[in-house]
Amino acid sequence: MPAAAVLHQPVGPVPRILTRTTPLSKSKLVSLTSYSPKPVKTLRFCFSYRSIKFKVQAAKKQLSESHNQNIRPENENSSLRDRKDSEKDFDNGWLPSFPHVLIASMSNFVFGYHIGVMNGPIVSVARELGFEGNSILEGLVVSIFIAGAFIGSISSGPIVDKLGCRRTFQIATIPLILGAVISAQAHSLDEMLLGRFLVGLGIGVDTVLVPIYISEVAPTKYRGSLGTVCQIGTCLGIIASLFLGIPAEHDPHWWRTMLYIASLPGFVIALGMQFAVDSPRWLCKVGMLDDAKTVIRNLWGESEVDNAIEEFQYVIKNDGSDLDSQWLELLDEPHSRVALIGGALFVLQQFAGINGVLYFSSLTFHDAGITNGALASSFVGLTNFAGALCSSYLIDKEGRQKLLIGSYLGMAISMFLIVCAISLPMDQDFGHNLSIVGTFMYIFSFAIGAGPVTGLIIPELSSSRTRGKILGFSFSVHWVCNFLVGLFFLDLVETFGIAPVYAGFGGVSFLSALFAYYFIVETKGRSLEEIEMSLNPNLRGGGGK
Repeated sequence: MPAAAVLHQPVGPVPRILTRTTPLSKSKLVSLTSYSPKPVKTLRFCFSYRSIKFKVQAAKKQLSESHNQNIRPENENSSLRDRKDSEKDFDNGWLPSFPHVLIASMSNFVFGYHIGVMNGPIVSVARELGFEGNSILEGLVVSIFIAGAFIGSISSGPIVDKLGCRRTFQIATIPLILGAVISAQAHSLDEMLLGRFLVGLGIGVDTVLVPIYISEVAPTKYRGSLGTVCQIGTCLGIIASLFLGIPAEHDPHWWRTMLYIASLPGFVIALGMQFAVDSPRWLCKVGMLDDAKTVIRNLWGESEVDNAIEEFQYVIKNDGSDLDSQWLELLDEPHSRVALIGGALFVLQQFAGINGVLYFSSLTFHDAGITNGALASSFVGLTNFAGALCSSYLIDKEGRQKLLIGSYLGMAISMFLIVCAISLPMDQDFGHNLSIVGTFMYIFSFAIGAGPVTGLIIPELSSSRTRGKILGFSFSVHWVCNFLVGLFFLDLVETFGIAPVYAGFGGVSFLSALFAYYFIVETKGRSLEEIEMSLNPNLRGGGGK
């Protein structure tokens, strides 16, 4: 998985904490520490940044008709208890949204597939297209993908604001399909570069779209778990490309077949999105209120319709719509703070060394006697997949912040284990085994938090007005850092040695854990509107301005 191991994903809650049927009251500055998961009459929520002391306005939300709820007839209370007991037996509230999330996550499958598709065949590609032995051109075939992804990410925000996620997904499949076909048919370096660039362009758009779409269509209770589906999709795409690449060891032209196969998921996404729903929040912004209600009713349940629509309209009325938002608004509070947090999360994620570790893992396995590259890569892919599965189970139980902190601490410990195995005098076989254990621990730790949570929490913290642009900015930062790590990693290893470089990765991982502790606010169990009303000073008043 040498190119970019994130997402996402792209790219994703516990039951809603509050129910409201009357207009919001005036906001009040409160502390995050006063938050209680039990139903209360006010929502207490803020950034308590300790030393930096960033504070936000928490929207004070009243629970109306509480008397009516307290004096329900006994038979109704009994019915509610029976229903809750049955829900405990089998909770399937995630099921209506899952097919839509699954179709969106096919984009991450394509992403993962293209990460691995050039791993083994690059030698055969270079030989057939006439640039064998030229490491610069071989690197260019890989890095042009990242250049396309950067442009796709930075340009996706305004498109999704205007057209919505569903149509933008379908548009993004055009460069995905064309790029794969052009690459498969390439008979020159220029054709290969064009195909890889187009694929990167589509991937860049999709990496922004997937976390936005999932966060906006998933029920609050399951937003985290459904948000990790895209990370699972990335892992499965990588594994698929590795297994499909096995024949390339014997067939020098097999890479063309692999690239033709890469075009097929694009058709699935384009067709599937024809039957998928649009974000109810976007439908509300463009005035399609009846359609928004239908989507909420079908995906979240009849009981959520009135409250959700009221929240959507309140946010739009007081903060405006993203249909007329501008890039310069990212310089204003609170958008600038979220954009900086989003960019910082991806800087820390990439400079914590995930791509460097994956790049160097083949040598680690080789030193331990595992000379089969496909087997070693399969172990890595399966470890990444196992971590993503664990994340999908834990993210809505333990919360985003806790998973991020634990993930980065695990990555830091893993790096220092590898450094000890390399630097300290010990039995050679034991040192090699310790390096392998550290590598697997690192990849698992990344997959359980730093990978999926990073892409999920940014759209959760972003306002509805600037969500697309903040995600576009954050992922463009990711692609730049991804490119820089790939460009300088080997030079740093040759200059300083692998142990100091890995120690640096461990140090960045520890700093990332501190960053998550001080700057990331917990978002599990809160609707996107509840989070936005807590963080946005434009939404202080109740009942409108």
